[in-house]
Amino acid sequence: MSGPVGVLVMAYGTPSSVSEIEPYYTHIRRGRPPEPHQLADLIARYEAIGGISPLAARTEAQRSAIAAALEARWPGRFLVGLGQKHAAPFIEDGVAALVDAGATSIVGVVLAPHFSGFSVGQYHARGAAAAAERDVPFDGVDHWYDLPEFVAHQGAALRATLAEMPERTKVVFTAHSLPERVLVGDPYPDQLFASAGAIAGAAGLGRWAGWGVAWQSAGRTPEPWRGPDILQVIDDLAATGRADGIVVVPHGFTSDHLEVLYDVDIEARTRAAALGLQLGRPAVVNADQTVMAALAARVAATARDDASIAGDAATGTDPGGAPR
Repeated sequence: MSGPVGVLVMAYGTPSSVSEIEPYYTHIRRGRPPEPHQLADLIARYEAIGGISPLAARTEAQRSAIAAALEARWPGRFLVGLGQKHAAPFIEDGVAALVDAGATSIVGVVLAPHFSGFSVGQYHARGAAAAAERDVPFDGVDHWYDLPEFVAHQGAALRATLAEMPERTKVVFTAHSLPERVLVGDPYPDQLFASAGAIAGAAGLGRWAGWGVAWQSAGRTPEPWRGPDILQVIDDLAATGRADGIVVVPHGFTSDHLEVLYDVDIEARTRAAALGLQLGRPAVVNADQTVMAALAARVAATARDDASIAGDAATGTDPGGAPR
């Protein structure tokens, strides 16, 4: 058996304190410091959700849950680290730490269930480049929106939310918008629609009966981003007079963070209330143990260095009785 398999859990990253907000925003802007009004707006958004985003804690909880699931099933076979896009430890730091700890191969998994070359693809590219510099093979988990456990979790959360909503309620699934130019030939929109359909089915909704898909949190750039935006959908729904409520299911996100806690829970809810609509929002996955264990199994199935690991993960066989 070769050395341990490194698992690089990758996330967007967030500032851990108010003092880190400006350098964090500067990193997102590729070294260009934000204008004073831009920085003030971002700080105000963080203040509205409690002063700072809980994303760092949520990400660590997810990493820890994946590590625990792997260790429980394959003791001593995996090393699980963290690498982030815009905050330390960066993706390259995470790769270096895993290799220094003895990993002889790395599996990368992004805490986003749907694949886009503009998002997940970029994470994997950075991870692969850093691993290549250390002569270590890198493989990435492209998507995990189709995990039955993820679908079941979101379906149950949607059912629970609908139980508290008016009878005339529209369900709208949302994910982070991306520029139109990067979505040409990209699987992201199709995966989002497939995921929404599966979750709607798990919640007991009929095909296209009472639900749809929208986008949110588009970048503030001149180029066109994919729509319709959730705020526009709320406006249009209120104008029809055919609904008393709307449930926004941010199935493109897996943690409580700014795009969920502010963009949906505050901004969208405020817009809906002003138009006479009740807005509900189901819980996101966060570190749900069942979902994280299923994600850990998919990570293990991607491992290339030990056929027994991949076989156990793919078949669901207990490692103690796995064929060798």
